[in-house]
Amino acid sequence: MESAVLTQRVYRIFLRYADNALALETQGGVLHDSTGAAIGRVDAFELQQNRLHVRGQARATRIGVQYGSRQHWVLPAADGAFHLDLPFEAGPVGVLTDVGGHETLKTFEGFSERRVKRARLALSAPFMASVIQLAPQIWRWKRNGDMGAREVVKETLGVVPRSHAAVLEPDVLVAPLPAPCPFDAVTLVLPVYNAFDLLREALDRIERHTDIDWRLVLVEDASPEVGLRDWLRDWAEDPQRCDRVTLLCNEANLGFIGSVNRGFEVAQSWPGDPVVLVNSDALVPAGWASRLLAPLADASVASVTPLSNDAEIFTVPVLCHRHTLEPGQGDALDRAAATLGVAAGQDAPTGVGFCMALAPQFLADVPVFDTAFGRGYGEENDWCQKTRARGGRHVCATNLFVEHRGGASFGSAAKQALLERNIAEINRRYPAYEDEVQRYVLDDPLTTARLALGLDWAGVVQTGPVPVYLAHAMGGGAEHYLMDRIASDIAAGGVALVVRVGQGHRWKLELHSGFGVTAGLTDDDGLVRALVARLPRRHVVYSCGVGAYDETALPEVLLSFAGQGDRPVPGGAQTIEVLFHDFFPVSPSYTLLGQDGAYHGLPRAGDAGHHARRPDGSTVDLERWQAAWAPLMAAADRVVVFSPSSRDLVAAAYPSAGPIRVEPHALPEAVPEIPRAPRKSGVPVIGVLGNIGPQKGAGLLQEFSRDLARRGDAQLVVIGHIAPEYTLSPPSVVHGSYRLSDLPGLVARYGIDVWLIPSIWPETFSFTTHEALATGMPVFCFDLGAQADAVHAARAGGASGGVLPLMDAGSMDRMTLVAAVNDELARLETNIREFEHV
Repeated sequence: MESAVLTQRVYRIFLRYADNALALETQGGVLHDSTGAAIGRVDAFELQQNRLHVRGQARATRIGVQYGSRQHWVLPAADGAFHLDLPFEAGPVGVLTDVGGHETLKTFEGFSERRVKRARLALSAPFMASVIQLAPQIWRWKRNGDMGAREVVKETLGVVPRSHAAVLEPDVLVAPLPAPCPFDAVTLVLPVYNAFDLLREALDRIERHTDIDWRLVLVEDASPEVGLRDWLRDWAEDPQRCDRVTLLCNEANLGFIGSVNRGFEVAQSWPGDPVVLVNSDALVPAGWASRLLAPLADASVASVTPLSNDAEIFTVPVLCHRHTLEPGQGDALDRAAATLGVAAGQDAPTGVGFCMALAPQFLADVPVFDTAFGRGYGEENDWCQKTRARGGRHVCATNLFVEHRGGASFGSAAKQALLERNIAEINRRYPAYEDEVQRYVLDDPLTTARLALGLDWAGVVQTGPVPVYLAHAMGGGAEHYLMDRIASDIAAGGVALVVRVGQGHRWKLELHSGFGVTAGLTDDDGLVRALVARLPRRHVVYSCGVGAYDETALPEVLLSFAGQGDRPVPGGAQTIEVLFHDFFPVSPSYTLLGQDGAYHGLPRAGDAGHHARRPDGSTVDLERWQAAWAPLMAAADRVVVFSPSSRDLVAAAYPSAGPIRVEPHALPEAVPEIPRAPRKSGVPVIGVLGNIGPQKGAGLLQEFSRDLARRGDAQLVVIGHIAPEYTLSPPSVVHGSYRLSDLPGLVARYGIDVWLIPSIWPETFSFTTHEALATGMPVFCFDLGAQADAVHAARAGGASGGVLPLMDAGSMDRMTLVAAVNDELARLETNIREFEHV
C-alpha cells in the first residue's frame, strides 16, 4: 500500500516536472478573410510550460483563438504581428480572424493528447536520473526537514526558477601584506583626443599618484578642441617633467589603434618595462601602479585590469553595467578596494584597455594592436586572444579601483558603431570567444570582490541607511512583497541587500541596484557578518527566515547586523523592522498548526508541533524559541503585520514588542472581474484558487473530494497545484499553473460557481482570498485569520459568500459547506432574475 502511494506521489511530481519542461512546436498555416483572400498566417503553435502560444502576422482588426464556445482575442501590432498566450488544452485549435467585423474561423491540428503523452514519456528518463542524483538532498529534506535541500530539489526539477550564484571566497576579504612591485619602472601609453578638461585631471593624477618610477608617452591624435595641443605641449615640456614625458602629435587623426601603436613603438625603447595602456578618461587613485603591476610577477600573466565603474566584465557593482560617480567617490572606493585580497582562479577571457597593464614579454611577442579593427574597439580583445594562444593569462587586480568616465574621449555613439562592426570580426577569428565571455559572466569568479566593493559603493552613493533584508527562498506572497519593496528602494535612487536563507548554502547575499543584482553563496557566518559590516548605515528588515540552517540563531544574527547582541557587526545601533508574512517569530510552526495539524490559537507549551531542531540535533521548545526572538521583537523600531487578526496574535505573543502597525498588502496585479451569470445546470462547481499544501487545506480537500465522489452533490476544481502527497477523487480536478488574466476563461471552462479558500491556518494576509473576491464571485472561507478578515469586510460591503466554522481537528462539516454554497447560488440566481425583470 505504501509503495503504491509513493509511486502515485512520484508520478504527480513527474507531471509537474513535465509541465515545466515540455516544449513542443507545430507549424501553422495561411489565414483567410471571409472572402477567401489570404490576409496572413500563423507561423507556429508552441506548447511551453503548459501554455499554448500562437504567433503569426495578419492584416486583421483582431485575432483570436476559440476553445469550444470560449474565445480569446488580441489586437495585432502595427506591423500585423500577433501573439496569443493561453492555458493549454489538448486538441484542435480554432484561429479566428476579424476583418472589418466579419469573423472567419480556421481550425488547425494543435497538439493531441496522444502527442503530449508521448512527449511526457520521453521526459521520464531525465526525470528519474535527476531524482536518483538528488537522493541525498531528498533524504536531508524529508528526514531532517532541511528546507535548503528542498529548494535544491525544486530548482533541479524545474519546479521553481534556478538561481545561479558563485560561492564566495572568504580569503578575498583578507588583504595580504603589500606585495613588492616586480618592476622598478613603468611606461604609460596615453592616447589623447579631445576631453580637454578631463585630460588635465587624468594627467595630474598620474603625476601625483603613480608610486613607482614612470615614463609617459602621450599621443595627441589631431584633436579639434582649441588650445588642447598647445597646452599639452607646454605641459610635456615643463622642466619638472620633461625627462619623463614624450609627446607625439599626429598630423592627421589616426584613431585609437593608430595612436596606441605609435605609443607602443616608443615604449620599446625600454624593453624590460611593463606598459600600461591608460585612457585620458581614467582617473587613477593614490598608489595605483604597484597594485596594478603586482600580478605581473607571475610570468604567465599577460595583462592586468583593475575594477572600475565602467570596465565591462570588471565593473562594480554589476558586471557590464557602467555608471557614473560623483567627485571623490572613486577614491573612496579605491581605499576600500585596497583592503581586499586577490581572488584565486579568476582568469578572464580578456582584459579591458581603459587601464590595462601589459607584461613586457608578451608585448614583445605581439607588439602592436591589429589595424584591421579600424579606428578602435575590439583591438585589446584581439591582443588578449593572441597572447592567450601563447600561454598568457588575463587577470583582475581586485585590490585596485580606477574610476573611468567612459565615452568622454571617444563618444558613445562612435563606440557603439565600432562595436557592431568589430565584434563580428572577433567572433570570426575566435569562434569560442563569445561562449567563454558568457561563461565568465555566468560564473563570475570575481563575485566576492565585486560584492564586497559593491557594498562599499552602496555605502558611498546612498545618503540614508541601506536596507538589509533577511528573506527565505520559498517564493509566494512574501517574495512578491520583497521584490516590490526593493523596486521602490531602487526607484528612489537606493540600493538593497538581501541575505537569503534556504538555497542549498546557508546564506545567499544579493546586492540589488538599478544596474541589476550581484549575488554570492556561502556557509560562512563570519563572512556574512563581515560583508554586512561594509555598510556604514543599515536598516535591518526581517522578512522571513523559514528554511534557515539554524533557525533559532536568526534573531541573534539580525541583532548583530544592527550592531546589537553578543556578536555585533561594527557600525553602532542601526534600525530594525520585523515583518509578519507568517508567524515564524511566534513559533517554529510558522502557520501555528500544532502536532495534530490543526490550529488551536496561540501555541501551547508542550505541543511538539511547536518545537524546533538545531543542527546539532538538540530540540528547542516553544519557551526557548520565544526567548530567542523576544530581544529582537523588543529592539524593533517597527513591527509590521498585514491584517487585524495578525496584530492581535503578535501582540498577545510579545506584549513588549515595538510599535505594531497594520499595513495590508495591495494585489500585485489587477484581477479581472467575472460577470455574474445564472449557474449552469447540474451540481455546483467549487473553485479553489492557488497552490494548496497541507496548511492551505490539501488534506481537507482530499477528504472533501472523496465525499463528493460518493454523494455527487458538488465538484471541486483546483486552479493551481495541490501538494503531490494528496490527490483528488474524480470528478474533482486539478488544473495546474495559471495566471490571473486566465481566470475568466478558466471559470467558463470548468463552470466554476463559487470560490473556496480552504486554508486551515490563520493567514497573515491571503492574496488568494483578495484575488477571489476581486472576481466578484461568491467566496467562502473558514473563520480564522486574514482570510476571514477579508471575507467579513467584503460581506459588509455587499459581497456574496460567507465564513464557515472550522472544526477542532482542522476538518469541516462538508454538508454545511455544500448547503451554504447552494443557498448562496440560489440567492444570486434570484437577484439576477429580479435584475433582468427590472
